[in-house]
Amino acid sequence: MSRNTQSTQLLLIDPQNDFCDLPDDWCPTDPRSGQRITSALPVKGAHADMQRLAQFIRKSEPRIDRITVTLDSHQRYDVAHPSFWRKGDGSDMQPFTPLLAKEVRAGAYAPRDPRTLERVLQYMDTLESQGRYVLMVWPVHCVIGSWGHGVHADVLAACDDWQVSRRSAVRNVFKGMNPWTEHYSAIRAEVPDRDDPETDVNDRLLHELATADRLIVAGEASSHCVRATVEDIVNHLPDLSPGWTPSRLVLLVDCMSPVVGFEREQAAFLESMHTRGVLLAQSSELAL
Repeated sequence: MSRNTQSTQLLLIDPQNDFCDLPDDWCPTDPRSGQRITSALPVKGAHADMQRLAQFIRKSEPRIDRITVTLDSHQRYDVAHPSFWRKGDGSDMQPFTPLLAKEVRAGAYAPRDPRTLERVLQYMDTLESQGRYVLMVWPVHCVIGSWGHGVHADVLAACDDWQVSRRSAVRNVFKGMNPWTEHYSAIRAEVPDRDDPETDVNDRLLHELATADRLIVAGEASSHCVRATVEDIVNHLPDLSPGWTPSRLVLLVDCMSPVVGFEREQAAFLESMHTRGVLLAQSSELAL
């Protein structure tokens, strides 16, 4: 592409049903139980975020050269799901429980399979030493093949129309399939599994993102998966692609929201990115 023509890529982080606070009439019925299926880990404001994002894609369609969509993709049995853990007294683990290695060593919590204890403690020690996250037990979410794993309907429709109009396929990046490590970032797992290269740095994705003169990022949640992905992009791309600077990045701040209780983490993330030269923009005001 000529350097006189500015290329624009859109990176959508986990715009999935399980992360959206969808109205009841947006949710399907389980054909087995007859009960309504609801989002497993709804982020307050995410439904409105995704509707704004869909509008942005439609209005900017002719000027978006590539769309990449990341998909949080889990098994039910996962180190960050309740079924992996039990309390010290044998009772069930509740979602939204942060775990520390010292608590596991003290017997307050334990993996249900005692054979995994050493592996899990090594993982938790490494995770905590990095200082970005501690192990969080989340509700079971984004199980591969489930309705919750799917993309928000408005965003999906906008992306489908973009594909037809631009005669180009959306690129999907799956993350989180390894049950032994958390994988917030689309670039790498929090603690890569040496036996699973899919958890290590995704150089192919980084090279693709580096070709954009302007990389626009949106999605859920700004306190976790958006934050981790963008931090990894900013930290890895300058070494991988000399001349790349964070000024090429744009965060659509009205198309992302934090997990409730993690608002301070979102604010710190946005301030840090702004300081490093990333543009913070409203989707209704950004002109391509």
